[in-house]
Amino acid sequence: MSDSCHKAYITTPIYYVNDIAHIGHAYTTIIADTLARYSRMSGLDTYFLTGTDEHGQKIEEAAKSRGKTTQAYADEISATFKNLWDDFDISYDKFIRTTDEDHKIGVQKAFSQMHKKGDVYKDTYKGHYCISCETFFPTIQLVDDEFCPECGKSTTIVEEESYFFKLSAYEDQLLKYYEDNPEFILPKSKRNEVIRFVEGGLQDLSITRTSFDWGVKLPTEFNDPKHVMYVWLDALMNYLTALGYGGDEEKMDQWPARVQLIGKDILRFHAIYWPAFLMSIDMPLPKHIAAHGWWTRDGEKMSKSKGNVVNPKEVADAYGLDNFRYFMLREVPFGGDGDFSQKALMDRINSDLGNDLGNLLNRVIGMSGKYFEGNVHSSNVAQYYQTELDEVHASLDLLEPLLYDMQIHRYLEELWRPLTVANRAIDKYEPWNLMKNGKEEEAMALNGLIVAILAKVSVMLYPVMPAVCTKISNALCFTIDTESWKSLVKDRALLAPFNLKKIDPLFPRIEAPLLTQIEPIDTTEPVKKKEKEVKKESDATEGIALIGIDQFFQTSLKVGTVVAAEEVPKSKKLLLLQVDVGEEKPRQVVAGIKEWYSAEDMLGTQVSVVANLKPAKLMGLKSEGMLLAAKDEDGLCMIRPEKPKKSGTPIG
Repeated sequence: MSDSCHKAYITTPIYYVNDIAHIGHAYTTIIADTLARYSRMSGLDTYFLTGTDEHGQKIEEAAKSRGKTTQAYADEISATFKNLWDDFDISYDKFIRTTDEDHKIGVQKAFSQMHKKGDVYKDTYKGHYCISCETFFPTIQLVDDEFCPECGKSTTIVEEESYFFKLSAYEDQLLKYYEDNPEFILPKSKRNEVIRFVEGGLQDLSITRTSFDWGVKLPTEFNDPKHVMYVWLDALMNYLTALGYGGDEEKMDQWPARVQLIGKDILRFHAIYWPAFLMSIDMPLPKHIAAHGWWTRDGEKMSKSKGNVVNPKEVADAYGLDNFRYFMLREVPFGGDGDFSQKALMDRINSDLGNDLGNLLNRVIGMSGKYFEGNVHSSNVAQYYQTELDEVHASLDLLEPLLYDMQIHRYLEELWRPLTVANRAIDKYEPWNLMKNGKEEEAMALNGLIVAILAKVSVMLYPVMPAVCTKISNALCFTIDTESWKSLVKDRALLAPFNLKKIDPLFPRIEAPLLTQIEPIDTTEPVKKKEKEVKKESDATEGIALIGIDQFFQTSLKVGTVVAAEEVPKSKKLLLLQVDVGEEKPRQVVAGIKEWYSAEDMLGTQVSVVANLKPAKLMGLKSEGMLLAAKDEDGLCMIRPEKPKKSGTPIG
């Protein structure tokens, strides 16, 4: 493989084509694009991969539900991702699709290699299978002995002939690799989570299916046409097949990857299955698997099933693509969850970008025009302002390690320190007084200092905000490229004499939200059940998020009377209730309270109902509300009116 010190192979996960791109996809791709742009600018041989994952039972069923052929449906959704990344000027080198023929050939080669290694064998599998997650789950992990612990949807008992990968044989090798390479998994807080899972024992992995046909067939030498490959084996191999694995292999010198970006929900597949597959086919492992958090909206994870998914193009079109990129990368520490709001976005644009960066450029354009007819030279900057230069370069020297360690919010935080130095210098040295007192040389040197800081910052900000920084560099009469990166940042040079160009303000102040309502992306994906008991992520944010009174009153709470109640067949926890909330007909509510209340207990009683939730489905039953209850170690009890109240009486 290659000398990875001089190469940078950056990948996003390939996005599943069950629906169109949302803000979470944009976040991952913007991070990868930032890393790729910086890598190119710093002179590394860079290759940036993204694409779409198009096989599996879920895609086959989604296409059928829409009355389309599976290939036509995959083509349509894949195109929406590619078009969005093109609209966003994402600088990918290859957009891979798992329906590409050369990808299929590479996956078949890997399967054959694993088999020759003795890591693949044939047997029969029976277990609970989640079509949505394309994953088997042991009974102990299920919710209510039926529902998927990841997505909450019903699982199906599947029994079929399967080829298995000997994942259990790689426990010790994986644990040793994690120990020897502590930065393999980023952020490091995720490392222990993976180690605990592997230490708990790995089961051999079923890697083929016979219950559907939409996938990569086994190599012809197996003479077993009814089998298609497990979608995760197929998908993970894209990182190699995109480089030519199994074919011409022209780009294979890019491997191993420097950074493979993923969402935290697919960490297990990338930090356990993927390295085991690579070990099996005798390939080196990537340097970093970097797992970011989820973007939430109003404190909830964005998901198609909840209908609260924000359209990234709508936001970027309204507020500016570069501003959107900056917000996404600055707002949240990598690995943590972030909550999207227009107010937070406006604050970043008005404060960080407008006040600190844009205003500094405006000030130096004004100073240069007023005192020096726009001319700028830097010959005496070090004579008068060496302390400020040292402070600026000290910050710049910290940046590159922060970027590749996936501390991007800290990268931007540190990059803003030179802007503080520049704005402070203007206030401290007062160029108007320098000119009044005949200190023109010192005033010009101050001018040179400010433009030097702006130039150095714009170079390092370019990977995050390429369009904005190109405007700044044009005003400062230089080009952002590898040469200027080396000169201005690494060699600490200053700009050659030039005439500063006037440009329009980069960040006009935003006084009110530009989108009156951010509409969720349309989707026909089935709704996820609301009332499931799923263990929270071990790294979930602790504490209580405060809300305003206006947010509280967006929730409609009403007194309801249970007019009919029955058990839900085959469920240990669910009751089906008809609840009168003062409307023309009763609401149907599916409640997970059967362990504490029987249908007879509930009939005729009054309850507190959240009445303005979007309808959800649970075990195929529509639920039009949620009951309020309290639960502790002693069990669960309903929250009820102290005295009987008229059905539909507001609570609040």
